[in-house]
Amino acid sequence: MAGNEMEHKKLGNILISIDVLSDEQLKRALDFQKREGGLIGEILVKLGYVKEQDIVQALTVQYGYPYLPLENYELKKQMTEVIPENVARQYNVIPLDVMGGILSVAMSNPLNKDAVEDIEMVSKKNIQIFISTVTSIRDALDKLYSG
Repeated sequence: MAGNEMEHKKLGNILISIDVLSDEQLKRALDFQKREGGLIGEILVKLGYVKEQDIVQALTVQYGYPYLPLENYELKKQMTEVIPENVARQYNVIPLDVMGGILSVAMSNPLNKDAVEDIEMVSKKNIQIFISTVTSIRDALDKLYSG
């Protein structure tokens, strides 16, 4: 758990450094997280301190993950065979494409190492990560895995 706390602190600090979050808001969000649990990014959005777009921007700046807006992305139905729906929903991940041994995915939380390892194990592929907002991934999940 200590590793996750460090990543959350980094995200909070990045948001402070790009002037979208105050120290006090981060402190309140971390207190909320201790009481209720959950991902710090989602908590910051729920509390109205930042927008999902701010989280994506911070992760892009800090970790260099390319941003992919999914709203106009053409999802491929056959990708549902690569990552089962339960895994996709558990980790809020959208399988995008396979090229050779590489699976491209969009995730809202690319810092979740367990998710990355599980997806690589399930798909038997190395993954290339794009980042997208929680909302656009949930919408894409509903579109891709519906009937």
